[in-house]
Amino acid sequence: MFRLAHLSDPHIGPLPAPTWRELMNKRLTGYLNWRRGRAHHHRMDVLDRLIADIVQADVDHVAVTGDLVNLGLPDEFKAARTLLWRIGPPDRVSFVPGNHDAYMRQTVPQIVLQWRPWFLSDGVAENEGGYAFPFTRIRGQVALVGVNSGVPTAPFLATGYLGPRQIAALADELQMLGEQGLARLVLIHHPPFDIGPQKRLGDYRDLTAMLAKVGCEAVLHGHTHKGTLKQLKGPAGPIPVIGVPSASAAHGGRHEGAAWNLVTVAGEPGAWRVEVERRPVA
Repeated sequence: MFRLAHLSDPHIGPLPAPTWRELMNKRLTGYLNWRRGRAHHHRMDVLDRLIADIVQADVDHVAVTGDLVNLGLPDEFKAARTLLWRIGPPDRVSFVPGNHDAYMRQTVPQIVLQWRPWFLSDGVAENEGGYAFPFTRIRGQVALVGVNSGVPTAPFLATGYLGPRQIAALADELQMLGEQGLARLVLIHHPPFDIGPQKRLGDYRDLTAMLAKVGCEAVLHGHTHKGTLKQLKGPAGPIPVIGVPSASAAHGGRHEGAAWNLVTVAGEPGAWRVEVERRPVA
Protein backbone atom coordinates (compact mmCIF):
# COMPACT_ATOMS: atom_id res chain seq x y z
CA MET A 1 0.00 0.00 0.00
CA PHE A 2 1.26 3.47 -0.99
CA ARG A 3 0.11 6.59 0.87
CA LEU A 4 0.39 9.96 -0.87
CA ALA A 5 -0.41 13.41 0.50
CA HIS A 6 -1.84 15.73 -2.14
CA LEU A 7 -1.93 19.48 -1.53
CA SER A 8 -2.28 22.45 -3.86
CA ASP A 9 -2.60 26.21 -4.26
CA PRO A 10 -0.97 27.49 -1.06
CA HIS A 11 -0.56 31.00 -2.55
CA ILE A 12 2.00 31.85 0.08
CA GLY A 13 2.11 35.30 1.67
CA PRO A 14 2.62 37.93 2.71
CA LEU A 15 3.46 39.46 -0.64
CA PRO A 16 6.85 41.15 -0.94
CA ALA A 17 6.44 44.88 -1.49
CA PRO A 18 6.40 45.34 -5.28
CA THR A 19 7.84 48.34 -7.05
CA TRP A 20 5.69 50.38 -9.40
CA ARG A 21 7.76 49.06 -12.30
CA GLU A 22 6.94 45.49 -11.26
CA LEU A 23 3.23 46.35 -11.29
CA MET A 24 3.14 47.91 -14.73
CA ASN A 25 1.80 44.73 -16.35
CA LYS A 26 -0.55 41.85 -15.51
CA ARG A 27 0.62 41.97 -11.90
CA LEU A 28 -1.41 45.13 -11.21
CA THR A 29 -4.78 43.35 -11.32
CA GLY A 30 -3.41 40.45 -9.30
CA TYR A 31 -2.01 42.83 -6.69
CA LEU A 32 -5.34 44.62 -6.35
CA ASN A 33 -7.14 41.28 -5.97
CA TRP A 34 -4.67 40.29 -3.26
CA ARG A 35 -5.22 43.52 -1.35
CA ARG A 36 -9.01 43.36 -1.71
CA GLY A 37 -9.46 39.88 -0.30
CA ARG A 38 -7.01 37.14 -1.19
CA ALA A 39 -4.59 38.26 1.54
CA HIS A 40 -7.29 37.53 4.14
CA HIS A 41 -8.41 34.31 2.50
CA HIS A 42 -4.95 32.71 2.20
CA ARG A 43 -3.63 32.43 5.76
CA MET A 44 -0.18 31.14 6.57
CA ASP A 45 -1.19 29.90 10.01
CA VAL A 46 -3.67 27.59 8.27
CA LEU A 47 -0.95 26.42 5.88
CA ASP A 48 1.36 25.76 8.84
CA ARG A 49 -1.23 23.51 10.47
CA LEU A 50 -1.84 21.66 7.21
CA ILE A 51 1.86 20.92 6.73
CA ALA A 52 2.16 19.78 10.34
CA ASP A 53 -0.76 17.40 9.80
CA ILE A 54 0.92 15.91 6.72
CA VAL A 55 4.20 15.46 8.60
CA GLN A 56 2.36 13.71 11.44
CA ALA A 57 0.60 11.41 8.96
CA ASP A 58 3.99 10.01 7.89
CA VAL A 59 3.03 9.43 4.25
CA ASP A 60 5.26 7.84 1.61
CA HIS A 61 5.31 10.85 -0.71
CA VAL A 62 3.79 14.33 -1.19
CA ALA A 63 2.39 15.80 -4.41
CA VAL A 64 2.06 19.58 -4.76
CA THR A 65 -0.03 20.59 -7.77
CA GLY A 66 0.90 24.21 -8.28
CA ASP A 67 0.31 27.85 -7.44
CA LEU A 68 2.90 28.23 -4.73
CA VAL A 69 3.07 31.98 -5.41
CA ASN A 70 0.76 34.81 -6.44
CA LEU A 71 2.33 37.43 -8.74
CA GLY A 72 5.64 35.88 -9.72
CA LEU A 73 7.76 38.42 -7.81
CA PRO A 74 11.40 37.31 -7.40
CA ASP A 75 11.25 37.08 -3.61
CA GLU A 76 8.12 34.94 -3.82
CA PHE A 77 10.06 32.18 -5.59
CA LYS A 78 12.71 32.13 -2.86
CA ALA A 79 10.08 31.94 -0.13
CA ALA A 80 8.35 29.11 -2.00
CA ARG A 81 11.62 27.15 -2.19
CA THR A 82 11.82 27.41 1.60
CA LEU A 83 8.24 26.14 1.81
CA LEU A 84 9.03 23.15 -0.42
CA TRP A 85 11.92 22.21 1.87
CA ARG A 86 9.53 22.42 4.84
CA ILE A 87 7.17 20.00 3.12
CA GLY A 88 10.04 17.64 2.33
CA PRO A 89 13.22 17.04 0.32
CA PRO A 90 12.98 16.61 -3.46
CA ASP A 91 13.08 12.81 -3.33
CA ARG A 92 9.93 12.80 -1.14
CA VAL A 93 8.02 15.69 -2.73
CA SER A 94 6.93 16.13 -6.37
CA PHE A 95 5.74 19.46 -7.79
CA VAL A 96 4.03 20.69 -10.97
CA PRO A 97 3.59 24.41 -11.78
CA GLY A 98 0.34 26.34 -11.87
CA ASN A 99 -0.75 29.46 -13.71
CA HIS A 100 0.30 31.77 -10.86
CA ASP A 101 3.77 30.23 -10.85
CA ALA A 102 4.06 31.05 -14.57
CA TYR A 103 2.35 34.41 -14.09
CA MET A 104 4.32 36.13 -16.85
CA ARG A 105 6.84 34.98 -19.41
CA GLN A 106 9.77 36.49 -17.53
CA THR A 107 8.89 34.58 -14.33
CA VAL A 108 9.22 31.11 -15.90
CA PRO A 109 13.04 30.93 -15.52
CA GLN A 110 12.59 31.37 -11.76
CA ILE A 111 10.57 28.14 -11.62
CA VAL A 112 13.60 26.30 -12.99
CA LEU A 113 16.14 28.19 -10.90
CA GLN A 114 14.40 27.77 -7.55
CA TRP A 115 12.22 24.64 -7.77
CA ARG A 116 13.74 22.29 -10.37
CA PRO A 117 14.83 19.57 -7.88
CA TRP A 118 11.16 18.90 -7.09
CA PHE A 119 10.19 18.17 -10.71
CA LEU A 120 13.17 16.24 -12.04
CA SER A 121 12.66 12.72 -13.34
CA ASP A 122 14.44 9.88 -11.59
CA GLY A 123 18.09 9.69 -12.54
CA VAL A 124 18.33 13.27 -13.87
CA ALA A 125 20.94 15.48 -12.19
CA GLU A 126 19.92 18.88 -10.83
CA ASN A 127 21.96 20.65 -13.51
CA GLU A 128 20.15 18.72 -16.26
CA GLY A 129 16.62 18.61 -17.50
CA GLY A 130 15.74 22.30 -17.54
CA TYR A 131 11.98 22.76 -17.86
CA ALA A 132 11.34 19.29 -19.25
CA PHE A 133 7.84 17.86 -18.79
CA PRO A 134 6.42 15.32 -18.32
CA PHE A 135 8.60 13.96 -15.53
CA THR A 136 8.38 10.48 -14.02
CA ARG A 137 9.22 9.35 -10.51
CA ILE A 138 8.78 5.71 -9.54
CA ARG A 139 8.22 4.93 -5.89
CA GLY A 140 7.71 1.22 -5.30
CA GLN A 141 4.84 0.11 -7.52
CA VAL A 142 3.60 3.68 -8.11
CA ALA A 143 4.69 6.00 -10.93
CA LEU A 144 4.13 9.72 -10.42
CA VAL A 145 3.94 11.47 -13.79
CA GLY A 146 3.89 15.27 -13.71
CA VAL A 147 2.85 17.59 -16.53
CA ASN A 148 3.03 21.37 -16.82
CA SER A 149 -0.21 23.22 -17.60
CA GLY A 150 1.02 26.54 -16.19
CA VAL A 151 1.64 28.99 -19.02
CA PRO A 152 1.79 32.81 -19.06
CA THR A 153 -1.57 34.34 -19.98
CA ALA A 154 -3.12 37.75 -20.60
CA PRO A 155 -4.71 39.77 -17.76
CA PHE A 156 -7.95 38.36 -16.34
CA LEU A 157 -7.14 34.86 -17.62
CA ALA A 158 -6.07 31.83 -15.56
CA THR A 159 -6.16 29.28 -18.35
CA GLY A 160 -3.68 26.47 -18.91
CA TYR A 161 -2.29 24.54 -21.85
CA LEU A 162 -0.30 21.34 -22.36
CA GLY A 163 0.29 21.32 -26.11
CA PRO A 164 0.54 18.41 -28.57
CA ARG A 165 4.18 17.58 -27.77
CA GLN A 166 3.55 17.21 -24.04
CA ILE A 167 0.35 15.21 -24.51
CA ALA A 168 2.10 12.85 -26.95
CA ALA A 169 5.05 12.43 -24.56
CA LEU A 170 2.64 11.76 -21.70
CA ALA A 171 0.86 9.11 -23.78
CA ASP A 172 4.14 7.34 -24.52
CA GLU A 173 5.18 7.46 -20.86
CA LEU A 174 1.85 6.17 -19.54
CA GLN A 175 1.84 3.37 -22.10
CA MET A 176 5.32 2.23 -21.08
CA LEU A 177 4.59 2.46 -17.35
CA GLY A 178 1.34 0.56 -17.79
CA GLU A 179 3.18 -2.24 -19.59
CA GLN A 180 5.46 -2.43 -16.54
CA GLY A 181 2.43 -3.00 -14.32
CA LEU A 182 2.85 0.23 -12.35
CA ALA A 183 0.04 2.27 -10.83
CA ARG A 184 0.17 5.58 -12.73
CA LEU A 185 -0.81 8.85 -11.01
CA VAL A 186 -0.87 11.94 -13.25
CA LEU A 187 -0.14 15.27 -11.53
CA ILE A 188 -1.46 18.45 -13.18
CA HIS A 189 -2.55 21.88 -12.00
CA HIS A 190 -5.59 22.51 -14.23
CA PRO A 191 -8.35 19.88 -14.11
CA PRO A 192 -9.04 17.79 -17.23
CA PHE A 193 -12.61 19.05 -17.60
CA ASP A 194 -14.29 22.31 -18.52
CA ILE A 195 -14.46 24.99 -15.81
CA GLY A 196 -15.19 27.97 -18.04
CA PRO A 197 -13.31 29.98 -20.66
CA GLN A 198 -11.31 32.11 -18.20
CA LYS A 199 -9.86 29.22 -16.16
CA ARG A 200 -9.97 25.96 -18.09
CA LEU A 201 -7.23 23.82 -19.58
CA GLY A 202 -7.38 24.88 -23.22
CA ASP A 203 -6.71 21.41 -24.61
CA TYR A 204 -8.49 19.34 -21.99
CA ARG A 205 -10.40 17.48 -24.71
CA ASP A 206 -7.14 16.31 -26.29
CA LEU A 207 -5.89 15.16 -22.89
CA THR A 208 -9.07 13.24 -22.03
CA ALA A 209 -9.17 11.62 -25.48
CA MET A 210 -5.62 10.37 -24.97
CA LEU A 211 -6.37 9.08 -21.46
CA ALA A 212 -9.42 7.24 -22.78
CA LYS A 213 -7.09 5.24 -25.01
CA VAL A 214 -3.95 4.86 -22.86
CA GLY A 215 -5.34 5.09 -19.34
CA CYS A 216 -3.92 5.82 -15.90
CA GLU A 217 -4.99 4.98 -12.37
CA ALA A 218 -5.83 8.55 -11.25
CA VAL A 219 -5.41 12.24 -12.11
CA LEU A 220 -4.61 14.66 -9.25
CA HIS A 221 -5.16 18.38 -9.79
CA GLY A 222 -5.53 21.74 -8.08
CA HIS A 223 -6.61 25.15 -9.47
CA THR A 224 -10.32 25.01 -8.58
CA HIS A 225 -9.70 25.35 -4.81
CA LYS A 226 -12.35 22.67 -4.33
CA GLY A 227 -12.31 19.14 -3.01
CA THR A 228 -13.86 17.13 -5.82
CA LEU A 229 -13.98 13.57 -7.11
CA LYS A 230 -14.93 13.12 -10.76
CA GLN A 231 -14.34 10.43 -13.38
CA LEU A 232 -12.94 10.19 -16.88
CA LYS A 233 -13.43 7.39 -19.36
CA GLY A 234 -10.49 4.97 -19.40
CA PRO A 235 -9.68 1.90 -21.49
CA ALA A 236 -10.36 -0.48 -18.60
CA GLY A 237 -12.93 1.52 -16.63
CA PRO A 238 -13.39 4.94 -15.03
CA ILE A 239 -10.33 7.03 -14.12
CA PRO A 240 -10.78 8.97 -10.84
CA VAL A 241 -10.01 12.70 -11.10
CA ILE A 242 -9.22 14.12 -7.68
CA GLY A 243 -9.24 17.82 -6.76
CA VAL A 244 -8.22 19.45 -3.50
CA PRO A 245 -8.97 22.81 -1.81
CA SER A 246 -6.35 25.51 -1.40
CA ALA A 247 -3.84 24.52 1.28
CA SER A 248 -4.07 27.94 2.94
CA ALA A 249 -7.77 28.78 2.63
CA ALA A 250 -9.36 30.24 5.73
CA HIS A 251 -12.49 28.45 6.95
CA GLY A 252 -15.80 30.23 7.16
CA GLY A 253 -15.34 32.35 4.04
CA ARG A 254 -16.87 32.24 0.57
CA HIS A 255 -14.56 29.43 -0.52
CA GLU A 256 -13.92 25.92 0.72
CA GLY A 257 -11.59 25.78 3.71
CA ALA A 258 -8.10 24.29 3.59
CA ALA A 259 -7.66 20.53 3.30
CA TRP A 260 -5.28 17.97 1.90
CA ASN A 261 -6.06 14.61 0.35
CA LEU A 262 -4.69 11.32 1.60
CA VAL A 263 -4.54 9.19 -1.56
CA THR A 264 -4.02 5.47 -1.04
CA VAL A 265 -2.96 3.09 -3.80
CA ALA A 266 -3.37 -0.64 -3.16
CA GLY A 267 -3.85 -3.83 -5.13
CA GLU A 268 -1.71 -5.34 -7.86
CA PRO A 269 -0.94 -4.87 -11.57
CA GLY A 270 -4.17 -4.88 -13.53
CA ALA A 271 -6.24 -4.46 -10.38
CA TRP A 272 -5.04 -1.26 -8.71
CA ARG A 273 -7.38 0.54 -6.29
CA VAL A 274 -7.15 4.27 -5.60
CA GLU A 275 -8.95 5.69 -2.57
CA VAL A 276 -9.02 9.25 -1.28
CA GLU A 277 -9.70 10.68 2.17
CA ARG A 278 -10.12 14.43 2.52
CA ARG A 279 -8.29 15.82 5.55
CA PRO A 280 -9.63 19.28 6.48
CA VAL A 281 -7.53 21.55 8.65
CA ALA A 282 -9.21 23.69 11.29
